[in-house]
Amino acid sequence: MQRPGPEPTSFDADRWATEFMLDPTVTFLNHGSFGACPRDVFAVAQDLQAQMERQPVEWLARRSTGLLAEARAALATYLGAESDDVVYVPNPTTAVNIVARSLRLEPGDEVLSNNHEYGAMNYTWRFLCGRAGASYIQVPIPVPVTTHDDLVERIWSAVTPRTRVLFLSHLTSDTALVFPVHELCSRAREAGIFTIVDGAHVPAHLPLDLATLGADVYTGACHKWLCAPKGSAFLWARREVQPLIEPLVVSWGWEPVEPGGSRYIDLLEWQGTRDLGAYLATPAAINFQRTHDWERVRDRCQLLADQAQQRFHALLGEQALSPLHTGDERSPRWFGQMVAIRLPAAVDVADLKRRLCDDWRIEVPVYRWNDIPILRISIQAYTRETDLDRLEEALTALVLPARSR
Repeated sequence: MQRPGPEPTSFDADRWATEFMLDPTVTFLNHGSFGACPRDVFAVAQDLQAQMERQPVEWLARRSTGLLAEARAALATYLGAESDDVVYVPNPTTAVNIVARSLRLEPGDEVLSNNHEYGAMNYTWRFLCGRAGASYIQVPIPVPVTTHDDLVERIWSAVTPRTRVLFLSHLTSDTALVFPVHELCSRAREAGIFTIVDGAHVPAHLPLDLATLGADVYTGACHKWLCAPKGSAFLWARREVQPLIEPLVVSWGWEPVEPGGSRYIDLLEWQGTRDLGAYLATPAAINFQRTHDWERVRDRCQLLADQAQQRFHALLGEQALSPLHTGDERSPRWFGQMVAIRLPAAVDVADLKRRLCDDWRIEVPVYRWNDIPILRISIQAYTRETDLDRLEEALTALVLPARSR
């Protein structure tokens, strides 16, 4: 099948593959789930772990506060934030739970969201709303999406006098769509509605400036597209709302012997003994991408994702979940380096995923979202065009014959 659009030029994905530790016998198209860490960054994390083991008391009791402050400062600068507004957490699910459990929902309150949100977050809100007698409202956003204005109006039309929280993803997990969070956060601020944005997939994937985004709370993963070691994420909170936030684990920061400059950091940063290597190696991941011209890498990956959207929907004869990206900078970009491909309705997603993994050695998510079968492709620096050729070969063998029956 002829590939649509221009070919990416002067980009050596084979060289990039050597920077990562992925199994070369697997066609890896699932960076979005857990990320992948470059060898050099992973080595930094291992060295930090070794330093801790050589003198655990010195490391944890006397050095960790200063080391974490340095790591927070580097991450905050990268995010366009102040260091005392950012705290490391193991993952965005933990971050959302910290904030959601701090809000003290009451009977009749509404948490407004949509039907594209991550499953674990849906469970969190259903659990907390059910316990409080509140309601978790998921506005249906049909696909294919059309315009950002339409999406904003669909969500905002569900606001009521009882709406207390607006929760939404910046880039959705199941459908890989970029949501217009800036406009929604701006409206919510004017209406006095608390905003929580799940940006798990955003750092190093999409441009992000927390100082101008307008959210009350934002969380993102560093171990996904920023390529830090597994278990590094952050919680950012606007200074004015930080007094509302309480820790999931009450520890020494509740009544600190030596208070730091931020009550927010005191409460959330120290959670008992744990491995800090992933947090402290995150600045190395930032530096790795900075020194390797990551904007160029991202541009190439987005181009390949654009091509993949067109290529696989043409192959399968299915309608895309979002408008095809034309390259026109005036039109909104609905996805970045990750694109969700609609599969034929009759596809057995569990069987297809198993056969892709076991028979073809292709690692790629296959699932149903709102009864629509989806295959989600992630494009990272190490992704070769031949990886997509391999996926096309597999889908041609596994899906097209079944579709024709």
